[in-house]
Amino acid sequence: MTRDGRRYWLMKSEPGCFSFADLQGRPGQTEHWDGVRNFQARNLLRDELQVGDGVLFYHSNTAQPAIVGLARVVHAGYPDFTACDPRSDHFDPRASAAYPIWYMVDVQGLAALPQPLTRDDLRRHPLLCRMDVLRKGNRLSVQPVREEEWRAVLEVAGLNDPLDRQR
Repeated sequence: MTRDGRRYWLMKSEPGCFSFADLQGRPGQTEHWDGVRNFQARNLLRDELQVGDGVLFYHSNTAQPAIVGLARVVHAGYPDFTACDPRSDHFDPRASAAYPIWYMVDVQGLAALPQPLTRDDLRRHPLLCRMDVLRKGNRLSVQPVREEEWRAVLEVAGLNDPLDRQR
């Protein structure tokens, strides 16, 4: 956590389901991050992600998995209503309004990386090579990122921190 209380996260999405370009195309470049069905990731969404936190948007399950964009959390955890909708791909018959089970946050796209940072790029970088996303067996769709990793991604991408403009 930084001095101002901000934290950083990596959030994975399959580009065929929801890409960074999809996020950028939403009104206000904002959308809810729904469909997470892992209890550890759910707990992070429900309890840890807060308004103003930074997000590395990561395309997974593709030929070249990579960090492709920057976003921020604009609404902290709340019940994932898609779990209660039988027409949703994310429906869970165990969930109800009284017992939500699953949670989501709202994120806003801030900037696309000029070049995606692939897993190979991350492995070659002295700080980024230790990111959780590279750990064997780590499949969490939401995972913490250290501040120095956030800063290193910005440096490699040649971007200023877009969160600094959000204060």
